[in-house]
Amino acid sequence: QLSIPLGSAYQPLLRAQNQVLKKAVVDEQANSASFKEQLKLRDQSLRKQEQEMDSLSFRNQQLAKRVELLQEELAVSDAKGKKGKSKADSPSQHGLETQSVFDEDLQKKIEENERLHIQFYDADEQHRKQEAELTTRLQELEKDLEQHQAVVDGLTTKYMETIERLQSDKARLEVKAQTLEREAKECRMRTEECQQQVRRCQSELNRQVKQSSTVIQEKVPFNDTTDFYLRIFMSFLKARDVAGQALSFIQDLVAALLNFHSYTEQRVHIYPLDSSIEPISPLNQKFSQYLHENAAYVRPLEDGFLQLHQSITEDTVTVLETVVKLKSFADNFSSYTHFLQKILPYQLKSLEEECNASPCTAALIAKNQELQSDMKKVTSVFEKLQSYIKLLALPSRLTLKIHTISVFTQLAACLHSLHDAIKEMSKHYNQKASFEQELPTITQKLCTTTECLLGSLGSLTSSTGKISTFFSNNLDFFTSSGYSPRGSTVALNPLQAESMLANKKKAAAYIHGRTQSVPYREALSNRRILTSSTESREGLTQQVQQSQDKIARLEQEKEHWLLEAQLGKVRLEKENQRIADLESQLAAALGGSPNPRPAAASTLSESHEEVGMLCTTPTVEHVGDEESREQLIKTHYMARVGELTTQLQISDSKAVHFHSECRALAKRLAIAEKSRETLSEEVRLANQNVTRLQDELTTTKRSYEDQLSMMSDHLCSMNETLSKQREEIDTLKLGSKGSAKKNKSR
Repeated sequence: QLSIPLGSAYQPLLRAQNQVLKKAVVDEQANSASFKEQLKLRDQSLRKQEQEMDSLSFRNQQLAKRVELLQEELAVSDAKGKKGKSKADSPSQHGLETQSVFDEDLQKKIEENERLHIQFYDADEQHRKQEAELTTRLQELEKDLEQHQAVVDGLTTKYMETIERLQSDKARLEVKAQTLEREAKECRMRTEECQQQVRRCQSELNRQVKQSSTVIQEKVPFNDTTDFYLRIFMSFLKARDVAGQALSFIQDLVAALLNFHSYTEQRVHIYPLDSSIEPISPLNQKFSQYLHENAAYVRPLEDGFLQLHQSITEDTVTVLETVVKLKSFADNFSSYTHFLQKILPYQLKSLEEECNASPCTAALIAKNQELQSDMKKVTSVFEKLQSYIKLLALPSRLTLKIHTISVFTQLAACLHSLHDAIKEMSKHYNQKASFEQELPTITQKLCTTTECLLGSLGSLTSSTGKISTFFSNNLDFFTSSGYSPRGSTVALNPLQAESMLANKKKAAAYIHGRTQSVPYREALSNRRILTSSTESREGLTQQVQQSQDKIARLEQEKEHWLLEAQLGKVRLEKENQRIADLESQLAAALGGSPNPRPAAASTLSESHEEVGMLCTTPTVEHVGDEESREQLIKTHYMARVGELTTQLQISDSKAVHFHSECRALAKRLAIAEKSRETLSEEVRLANQNVTRLQDELTTTKRSYEDQLSMMSDHLCSMNETLSKQREEIDTLKLGSKGSAKKNKSR
């Protein structure tokens, strides 16, 4: 099926055909007018000759009657002469004189009759010639008329097909526009829901941030923003994102390589020898066998990188020393590089075999030589990539420290070199395909295969360009210090990473048991939802705008082709009318000419007069055609101007409405800005008050603590004084009791 811009693709062709049709119609109108003028002149000369023939026939009849009368008189005079031989000489002499007069008169009449017969024969021959010429001309005109009718029928069919196709395109576009409108409405609803969710999340996050800030200010004496485990988690997210993007690029590269090798195999079976007609060379058979096995070497690249992407989880530390799956990807890449090295000699020999083929030109030989150098360069770049990827995979198996920055920098340079080499090979293949199109032995099957091969080379160029750009953009991340602790120059090994993650889990469990805050994953999820909803809203807004622009452009094209179709229909009706008039004229001319009777002269003249009258009508009809065409265009454009005026008024009203809404929104925005400033000032004052109150609270607490300590000291001193006094009292009591006992004993 055709895509949406079908009318725009056929528009130049239809315009060119329309111009050719206009020119042909104008030429045929001019030829028809000249033919009608010639036919009118021939009819006038024919009427004159027929009048002369009628007059000559009438004169001939008169002369024939006169001759008959003279012959009768001669016979009578002869009879009288025989009877009167016996009479006198004077009457016989008188009869002889009379006879000589009659003979002279008869001789003159005979000569005049002969001359009239010659003129009548000449006029009859000229009439036959003119009739034959007119019949031949009539047949030619009928053939031209049939040809023009066939052209008109073909153009009518083409215009009807174009109109039907445009109507179907219009219906399909209307359905698509309705679908897009529904999708836009759904997207608006989803956007509003997402905005509501975002607002709720923002309010909740603000509340939790305030609560956390209060708790931190009151309870936590430090802000641990340089936490080692937080850096680990952020690095994990970055590594996971980068690996996911790289996986999509590797999948595109694998698909392009599979197509390139498969279409190369098909081309080997077609050119320079077609395997369906004659067997190909043993070299190409071996080359085709190797190319048939390309999936066994290309597919593992995607599988190995997929395993590498799946190995990057939150429970692991992703550095060169701990990424074990990088080794399997490096092995798969090495096997594919060996596959390229294995098929390289066959590729070069296959191109040499194409150069040795008989229809190969010098330009094709030069392009094949350039392709040979391109293939060598691509294989060498893949070998370099294999070396650097193997070098990056070494720390996961051996306790080895490599210069990571240098390796990654060289790897980025190799990726750019690969993109340049494949782009150069694609350019040379395109030039080669253009040269092959000029060969006389080219087949449609080879053209199709070459186009598919060029498409796979384009995909390969695009994917390698994306990979090189992606690697260069993320080179800082690849060459960063990774997860090594601050101040440490020793790389992590898997055991250290495992113990570090265990400590991380313990710390997370401890923090989760002590405090209640928003989980970091939930916060990241909310942030992703917010970002994706904003991006999707912008993308859908752009799609809706593009769809509206496309619909407006298609409406303009539809109006243009509808006008063209109406004009073509009017021209067709006028042409049919003109053809019908010509047919009626020809029928009248054919119906009146073959009647030889003299009595039909008036009827023939009347028919010729009618033909002459019909010959002058096309000019009036042509003028009417132009006037009706102008009137139709004027009516169409007046209706279009009315519609545009209505749309302009609606647009003006909408613009006024939107302007008022924008002014109201601007006022609301200004009020909101003022309220925000006011609230910011209030928040600042409240923070100052909170700080002041906290200072006062601290001062009060300190004073209370000082007072409590002083009171505690005073109580201690009082307790000691009381204990001393009690001891003194006890001592005095014991002393008084002892003195009393002594007194009693005395």
